[in-house]
Amino acid sequence: MFIPKHFQVSDSEEIDRFIARNPFGILVSSHDQQLVATHLPVHRVSENLLQAHVARANPQWQQLDGQEVLLILSGPHDYVSPTWYEEPGVPTWNYQAVHIYASVTCFTDTDRLKELVLSLSNEYESSRANPWPGEFDARMLKAIVGIDLTIKDIQCKYKLSQNRSENDQRNVIAELEQAGNVPLAHAMKELNK
Repeated sequence: MFIPKHFQVSDSEEIDRFIARNPFGILVSSHDQQLVATHLPVHRVSENLLQAHVARANPQWQQLDGQEVLLILSGPHDYVSPTWYEEPGVPTWNYQAVHIYASVTCFTDTDRLKELVLSLSNEYESSRANPWPGEFDARMLKAIVGIDLTIKDIQCKYKLSQNRSENDQRNVIAELEQAGNVPLAHAMKELNK
């Protein structure tokens, strides 16, 4: 990913927070000499390991084992009008993104798949008023393939008007809030703390 210095994020704790807040991504790999992509949630197992699963019917997994892949995670984003600046500018887009380069190992072991499904579910059910109890017919696990993503490199870019004056940044935040993109406005405010 092209990352000018003023948009680069290298703080590992900030990157970890971003991944935790934005766990739904796009897994890009090669299949029959073509690029293919699957949208999926990921679960952080450890510092260097993510897990996910795809439908067994999805042909992407059939050539995935052993590949180096790209997982793209995106945060809030929005159009930024040059009319929001005090100084001259051009139309642009503010966004947050992480690119994770990883090697893949696929698995179909029922116990591991069950553990993955329950881990993902528990992560998102724990805050619900009526959480799903985690009970399901284990035969359903035959419909998915697990993926271990061993992280090789992480690149993080926050393009949040850091190249603009403080006044321009405040104006962009105000316009984003007025337009209803509070998450992106909040990300900009957090960056300037």
